[in-house]
Amino acid sequence: MRPSRQFLGLPLLIALGLLLWLAYELRPILSPFVVGALLAYLGDPVTDWLERRGVSRGLAVTLVFLGLTILLLGAAAVMLPLLLSQVNVLLRGIPVAYEWATTSVLPWLRAALDLPPEAVPKLQLRQTLTENWQSLGKMLAALGRYVGSSSANLALSLGNAVLIPVVAFYLLRDWDKITPKAMSLLPEDWQNPGYALARECDEVIGAFLRGQLLVMMALTVIYSAGLMILGLEVAVAIGVFAGLFAIVPYLGTVMGVGAAAIAAWIQFGEFSALLGVAAVFSVAQMIESYILTPYLVGDRIGLHPVAVIFAVLAGGQLAGFVGVLIGLPMAAVVAVLLRHVKDYYKASDFYTGETD
Repeated sequence: MRPSRQFLGLPLLIALGLLLWLAYELRPILSPFVVGALLAYLGDPVTDWLERRGVSRGLAVTLVFLGLTILLLGAAAVMLPLLLSQVNVLLRGIPVAYEWATTSVLPWLRAALDLPPEAVPKLQLRQTLTENWQSLGKMLAALGRYVGSSSANLALSLGNAVLIPVVAFYLLRDWDKITPKAMSLLPEDWQNPGYALARECDEVIGAFLRGQLLVMMALTVIYSAGLMILGLEVAVAIGVFAGLFAIVPYLGTVMGVGAAAIAAWIQFGEFSALLGVAAVFSVAQMIESYILTPYLVGDRIGLHPVAVIFAVLAGGQLAGFVGVLIGLPMAAVVAVLLRHVKDYYKASDFYTGETD
């Protein structure tokens, strides 16, 4: 005699709850697995495309990894020297920024707000460093001892970095086997709807992740190129910074404008430079809104920008770095489920008021 669904329902719910609790407790070590799974998910369409052209799955995965490795190494070879040179520019600019803040910003702020001199703190960087030099030395020594005694943590971090491509490789190799095996665990009359729902979630998540990645890369190029045309010395650093934060709607633009405006004012000291920065980010925002996002991402994800921001912040609050990585995909899945719940609700007798 086979067990009934009613008998199995409660144990399955308990097992699911325990699995979620275990994942939450193990979140500090989940990062390489989550990153590896995301890389495998992003690489699966290319692998499937190669398979359809007669390439074996193992060879297709190897080719995808080789292509990704060459792409990353090429990007690093081009970007790292630029970024390092611009970090040096930023370090040289610290004394200039300090002088500008003490001689221009604070006096203007005091005059604009009609504040007494003692109401605005003075920036006495040299004096502060001199007075706290011994404390700073102690802190650096303690930091050195911590690093020296934390070789296990360092080894764990390096191990996680090495683990990411290993996890991604094996998941990508077996990706087409994982979904059918997972679906086979569902009750038989749920499997066809489950497949349909999984395909819809895959379409939404894929459209967002792959599209948003391309949007971020395009914005990085646009920001960097525009600021380089203006002659800003730290154009690439700010462009990369703003492009990475473009994963959250408008956050990259806001932070990029602020950083570029400060850098432009320190470097040029002219109001026209600020207008140039505003023009660069305005053009980039229009290109993103009217060309990049509609064509690369589309509206299939169905998430309002506020929902995207909430998903990223909520994921970070609940599960740290892992939560930030999976916050948006989980929000996309929830959006798909809520659309089906809405359709079911509107078709119900409760909504229409019809009774038998």
